[in-house]
Amino acid sequence: MKQTTKRFYGTLIGVALLSGMTGAFAYSLSEHSAKAILPHFSTLQKVEKPAETSSMMNLSTASMPAAQPVDLTEAAEKACNAVVYIKVVQKGRRQTIEYSNPFEDFFGDFFGRGNGGRERRQIETPKRESAGSGVIISADGYIVTNNHVVQDADEITITLNDNREFKARVIGLDPDTDLGLLKIDATKLPAIVIGDSDNLKVGEWVLAVGNPFNLTSTVTAGIVSAKARSMGVHKNGIESFIQTDAAINAGNSGGALVNTRGELVGINAMLYSQTGSFTGYGFAIPVSIMKKVVTDLQTYGTVQRAIIGISGMTLHDYVDNTNRQESYDANTGKKEKKEVKTEDFGTIDGVYVAEVTKDGAAEEAGIKENDVIVSVDGKKVTKMSELQEATTKYLPGDKATIGYMRDKKLKTAIITFRNAKGNTSVIKTEKVDALGAEFEELSESKQKSLNLSYGLQVKSLKNGYLKDAGVPEGFIILKANNQNIKTSADIEAAFKSAQSSDEQTLWIWGKTPSGKARSFAVYLGE
Repeated sequence: MKQTTKRFYGTLIGVALLSGMTGAFAYSLSEHSAKAILPHFSTLQKVEKPAETSSMMNLSTASMPAAQPVDLTEAAEKACNAVVYIKVVQKGRRQTIEYSNPFEDFFGDFFGRGNGGRERRQIETPKRESAGSGVIISADGYIVTNNHVVQDADEITITLNDNREFKARVIGLDPDTDLGLLKIDATKLPAIVIGDSDNLKVGEWVLAVGNPFNLTSTVTAGIVSAKARSMGVHKNGIESFIQTDAAINAGNSGGALVNTRGELVGINAMLYSQTGSFTGYGFAIPVSIMKKVVTDLQTYGTVQRAIIGISGMTLHDYVDNTNRQESYDANTGKKEKKEVKTEDFGTIDGVYVAEVTKDGAAEEAGIKENDVIVSVDGKKVTKMSELQEATTKYLPGDKATIGYMRDKKLKTAIITFRNAKGNTSVIKTEKVDALGAEFEELSESKQKSLNLSYGLQVKSLKNGYLKDAGVPEGFIILKANNQNIKTSADIEAAFKSAQSSDEQTLWIWGKTPSGKARSFAVYLGE
């Protein structure tokens, strides 16, 4: 008994010493680290001063309402049946590539091999399978997912939550928002209820529902951490993400983000991680953007972009960038920093107009450089991602009232949105059936960002020559068999000419949307 008592007191003394050492360690940390660690040792402090701690707790919590429990079971049940598993198969392909090495480049023509020693050979690409999630948005079989889930698909299989399987076809894709619309032949499906992402509040509870790896629906819970986030992952794309700490992992792309009523408020798109797994940052595309994209794809076959006709940035970013730069004063021979404040513009939030497109919608409405856009049809705009989200709801030819600051005074202008070609008509994609592609002429904004004066973009792909050659969606064709390509008529003419040639190969050169140069050999023979 005495030995047991000694052991007990020895253990108690050891714990007390450890507690004191840990408290000293936590105290010596930086303020930021201490805040993270000290709460875990609050129970040890209570043992030392129970009366004082108790009174402090009473004072700090006396006026605070008790946290209310949140029941998410009904929301999860509603959403799970509307979320599907998507299996994608990309068939193996035979591609012709052109290659050389420095020795052949230098001596090739000398030894009579021609073409600078460059050679061509065929390679086989392996069959690939990938997967993701999707959301049933109508009882007759329309399903929304991410563009990156299905963009290279030859075959798409949908598995419902009740394990029924269907083959799906692509209705349309939009790389700029990373959304895709699929269709299966079925009726009376458990469609999700579409909610309102505009009314979503930071701090509101949400569920991320996915169907990764055909494990049936999985649900994670979290809150809305931020709205209108821009991550810079889609160059020239539309980025106004909902950020959440609900876990969005690989395989959940294309799944549903729902509120506590089980209503769809976003399409899960990506996670931000240095490890490839969830670390607290997930992002979803707002349903306000999704609804417009789906309607356009169903109606026109392509998404109608309402172009405002400016280049700019969030006002705070402009101020920060300007204040970091130094200018050279020719008179004094010294470098000087220009001090700019948001107060100089009469507002602390908005979108700074750095440049106005000539003959564009903004110029026509009277908006000028150095103006700051603060609203669209009465809805407040505080940053570029919010302006992008606001304008996605309009069609070319639609009008909107733009609020902007000039000389610290609030002004308004009625703007008529243009399309990517600079006019007010809706755009329809043009097909070249044998190539298996739909094309769209390169917009002025994309021409400018890529330093191009022309180009024809591959808007969508189906089975055909281009897909077999490995040409990706979004690719910008600049030349085909050494001919400049500006319109679908140009690519069709080059295609017909290549068909009748001895080589029967259409050599395509161009750029990816990120600006990387690539070339493809499109073999047109049997």
